[in-house]
Amino acid sequence: MKFSRRNPAEQLLHDVAHGRFERALSGLTAVSAVVTGAEVYLEHYKGSFGNRWMWSPVLLTPPLVVAGIGGVFSQRWARTALPVTAGLYAANGLLGEYFHARGVARKPGGWRLWSYNLPMGPPISAPGLMAMVGGMGLLASVLRRER
Repeated sequence: MKFSRRNPAEQLLHDVAHGRFERALSGLTAVSAVVTGAEVYLEHYKGSFGNRWMWSPVLLTPPLVVAGIGGVFSQRWARTALPVTAGLYAANGLLGEYFHARGVARKPGGWRLWSYNLPMGPPISAPGLMAMVGGMGLLASVLRRER
């Protein structure tokens, strides 16, 4: 067993430089999913869940959180459950981009009045946050584990 004389900050930088931060990124994915899921729930609640698809990000958040936490403690979880749930989360974020763009288009004047409808319609970049969180989980699943 080799002991490192590096302080924790140096060790973290060394691990990141060598692609070894699977555990950290798994945990960050779980935390980010909690924050994103809460924000999505509150915003879709304000929209009265007018479309059934508005429930999908809310329902996909808990499995990603569990898989992210599992990836912190188990390499098996990081290689099996995390990529599946993160992939679904990212795909759902991309689908949300479509629905939000469609929501802006359905406002009176549609995209011709983009300067009004973009800020007043569904937030066009919000589903991208879901896609990025899912992408973090996918990245965590392919990285090497910290030593």
